[in-house]
Amino acid sequence: MAEQVQHKTVIVTDSCGDVPKDLAERLGIRVLPVHVMYPDGDYLDGVIDPKIIYERFPQQPKTSTPSPAEIHDLFTELLNEGYDQAIFINISEHLSGTVHQIESVAQEYPNLRTFVFDTRNISIGSGIYAIWAAASLKNGASFEEIKDALEGHKVRASLMFYMDTLDYLHQGGRIGTVTYFLTNRLKIRPIICCNEEGVYYTAAKIRASKKAGREKLLEKVREKAGDDDDAYVVIPYGGAPEEADEMEKMVRETCPKARILFKEQITASMAVHTGPGLLGLLFFEDSTGDVLNRL
Repeated sequence: MAEQVQHKTVIVTDSCGDVPKDLAERLGIRVLPVHVMYPDGDYLDGVIDPKIIYERFPQQPKTSTPSPAEIHDLFTELLNEGYDQAIFINISEHLSGTVHQIESVAQEYPNLRTFVFDTRNISIGSGIYAIWAAASLKNGASFEEIKDALEGHKVRASLMFYMDTLDYLHQGGRIGTVTYFLTNRLKIRPIICCNEEGVYYTAAKIRASKKAGREKLLEKVREKAGDDDDAYVVIPYGGAPEEADEMEKMVRETCPKARILFKEQITASMAVHTGPGLLGLLFFEDSTGDVLNRL
């Protein structure tokens, strides 16, 4: 009888996935940081405090994906640490070039079996897949099982968000000029999410108070998620902790069965492109065995 090969597998994501540091450390998730670049210096996402971004607005720094050299270094580190399998989980290829850079570098490392998953989402809408994959790995799932579940849409994230201004999304090239000027002129606050291709689109429009905005956000996310009260919930925010607290109260009142995993300030790289006053809501559904319940 042939001896079964024991593999060592790692989950890797990019810092734009907004996985909380403590959770990444606990689950063994490797985070590949993007760069936040001001004229006076180049900072790694996760090292620079997001508060600095808000304090320096309206100055908007640039962001950059990890360089090919940095990705090569990561692959070398993983091999040196004994890993022979790696699952890369990244934000939408339409919002970042990280997916293609990893796929290109991976071809040069045949001894590290890789699977690169484009979540077609952003922020924790992407990072939640990395959290799920790492939790599944700790629960005994194999490389193949995690890969098949991701490709088979057995786990599903629905993230939507709004912010005080679209200035920073527009300046960063994330939304078009027509959309930007129309919403500004009509004083509309759009609720934004990624479509099935991983491109930003407006899911709803609001003009009223922040309370009305939270209500609409909850309504639209539940509509997209299938109104599943048993889903996991994450509340990301950008410089708006009070809004996040109010959102948490609303979720507990209207979705008593939902399990709130955490509230979390988005990373500096995400703050760069969204500006102040961001509030988001994520519903995550898992039909594979409820592994996040063990977090």
